[in-house]
Amino acid sequence: MGRIASWGAALGLGAVWWWAVLRILLGVDAGLLEGTIAAGGWGLSLLPVHVVPKTRAVGSVEAGRWVAAWRAGRVSSRGGRSGAGPGAA
Repeated sequence: MGRIASWGAALGLGAVWWWAVLRILLGVDAGLLEGTIAAGGWGLSLLPVHVVPKTRAVGSVEAGRWVAAWRAGRVSSRGGRSGAGPGAA
């Protein structure tokens, strides 16, 4: 029953979104409601819907790794590895 309801909701909301977009494109008395629906539907398409917790993700970076890499980069940048060649100030 849950799968049918989710498909029904997706189809219903998709139909409402297309109705709003067509009203905007055809210029048939489109207003704020249609613009809000169209922009909201587009914004929802940007959300990542296939996500898993970081602990279960394959190839995920452990906590603190980026901080350690950032600190290591700061230390090595003080060592004079600018690439300017010998005698560079």
